[in-house]
Amino acid sequence: MEILSSRTLLRSPDPDRLTEFYRDRIGLAVAREYPGGVVFHAGTALIEVPAHLTADDGAGGGPDALLWLQVRDVDSVAETLRSRDVTVVREPRTEPWGLREMHVADPDGRTLIFVEIPADHPLRRDTR
Repeated sequence: MEILSSRTLLRSPDPDRLTEFYRDRIGLAVAREYPGGVVFHAGTALIEVPAHLTADDGAGGGPDALLWLQVRDVDSVAETLRSRDVTVVREPRTEPWGLREMHVADPDGRTLIFVEIPADHPLRRDTR
C-alpha cells in the first residue's frame, strides 16, 4: 500500500465555530475551502473541518483526537493565543522527555499540544 497524503478530520456539532477557532484564533492558513468544509495547513499535515460530517451524525467517534503541533517558540505562541482569547489549559513547561509543551482545548474539547523542540534535544540530532 502506498499512502500519498493524509489529513485529520475534526467532526463537530458546530463546524462554523470550530472553523473560526482554527482559522482566526489559532491562525492556521486555509489550504482549500469547499461547500462542505475547510481544509487547513498544519505544518506538513492537513486538518479538515467537514461541515457535512458532524459529531452527532451517528458516524461514531467524537472529540477525542489530540493534535500535536510543533512550533518554534511555545512561550510566544502562548502569548499570541491568549491575545486571541484562547484559553491555555496547561502553561508551557519542559517535560521529563525534554520537549517544551503547552495544552489548549478547542471549542469541542479536543486537546491541542503545542510543542517546541529545544536545540539540544535528540530529535534535532542529525542521524545520518
